[in-house]
Amino acid sequence: MINGKSIIIFGPPGAGKGTQSGLISTMTGKPQVSTGDMLRDAVADDSDVGREAKSYMDKGLLVPDEIILQLIKIRLSRDDAKSGLLFDGFPRTIPQAIALETLTDVSMVISLVVEDDEIVSRITGRRTDPETGEIYHLEYKPAPQHIRDRLLQRDDDTEDTVRNRLSTFHKQTAPLSDFYRDKGILFEVNGSGEIKQVSSSIEAIIEAKTGD
Repeated sequence: MINGKSIIIFGPPGAGKGTQSGLISTMTGKPQVSTGDMLRDAVADDSDVGREAKSYMDKGLLVPDEIILQLIKIRLSRDDAKSGLLFDGFPRTIPQAIALETLTDVSMVISLVVEDDEIVSRITGRRTDPETGEIYHLEYKPAPQHIRDRLLQRDDDTEDTVRNRLSTFHKQTAPLSDFYRDKGILFEVNGSGEIKQVSSSIEAIIEAKTGD
């Protein structure tokens, strides 16, 4: 089963993939999907593959690639995915990338490049208002003075945790970058600028690729 020409966006945690995915989805008409969303939907639907995935999740185990690929195959079979999907955060390894090629053609891989120290600053500076759910940032989006005392930092937003996540990302992604670069479909974007600047860079890539 080969379905559509899909796009992949990847980058370190906190690079802005979620923000930019909306733009890419709007420009290309490809629905944005993440493994987390697909797993939650499958569990909520109480499907066979959802129950199988839940058995791993309940034990705190990683869901095997075979189950993730089943979910992707199901998602690709829907009418809105005929021209492919926008994958956010998948694949993470070369075996996953090779397996994905049996399900869909990947025409473009957009890699958001952000230095580790900036990622640490972005994530460790996040604070959440427990009463409204609003997310603020100590530097980029300061909260109003009168609510600052009640803001909370997520347990996994500490520097040690973030740097461990970055270490894992680099180990997995370095070979993935080379894998797609060798295919001539990797496009690196500086993710350190303003959101609009990053968006403009991505727009130019998509427009140029569409015009090929």
